[in-house]
Amino acid sequence: MKRLSKIAFVLFVMIFSLQVSAQKKLTEATISYDIVINTNNSKPEAADLLDGATSVIYLKGSSSRSEMISSLGTQATIIDGKSGNVTILKDYGEQKYMIKMTPANWKESNKKYEGITFTYLNEFKTIEGHNCQKAIGKFPSDTSTFTVFFTKELVPINKDFEYLNRNLPGLAMQYEAKLGDKMVTYTVSSISYNPVSQVKFDIPKSGYRLMTYEESRGAGN
Repeated sequence: MKRLSKIAFVLFVMIFSLQVSAQKKLTEATISYDIVINTNNSKPEAADLLDGATSVIYLKGSSSRSEMISSLGTQATIIDGKSGNVTILKDYGEQKYMIKMTPANWKESNKKYEGITFTYLNEFKTIEGHNCQKAIGKFPSDTSTFTVFFTKELVPINKDFEYLNRNLPGLAMQYEAKLGDKMVTYTVSSISYNPVSQVKFDIPKSGYRLMTYEESRGAGN
C-alpha cells in the first residue's frame, strides 16, 4: 500500500513538473491579433471600417503597448508596469490626442469588465501551435456572455493590457468583444519572442493634444 502511495506521489510530481515546464511566462513578446466584425448589414456601417483591422500587443517585463491599427488610423495604449500609469495615443489623421490616466482611472474605465467569471468547457483547438481551451465569460452586470479560447502554455506576467480576459489562467488566443451592439472577434495570427525595443514604451513629448481622463470622458472619448 505504501509502495502504491509512493508511486502515485512520484507520478503526481512528474505530471506537475511537465505542466509547469510547458508554461511560458510572457516577459517579452509581440502578439498580433486579426479582427473580424460581423454587422449583418448589407449597407456599410462605421463598424465595417474596422473589419480587417489588427491589434498588436508589445510586452516587455510588466509593461505593455497595445495598438489598434485600422483604415481609420491608430490608437495605442501604453501601460507603465512600474507606476501603473496609462497613456492613450489617438492618431486619426490630423486629429492626435494623448490621454493620461492614473491606475484608478484605468480601473474605472474598465469597470464593466470587473467581476467577469468564466466557465471552462472540455473543448479544445490549436491556434498558432498552442493548445487552447474554450471558456464562456459572463458579465456580472447582466446575462450577456462571450466566447474565448485561451492557452495555459503562455502566461503574461501583467494581464492589464487585456482587461476583458485578465482573470483567465493564460493568454486569450481567440475571443469575442462587443463594439456597440456588434460582436468583434480577435484571433492571434502570430507571436514573436524577439526583443521589443524600449522605444515602443516612450511617451511622445510633442505632436499630440494633451487631455486628462476627465476631459476625454467629457468629450465622449
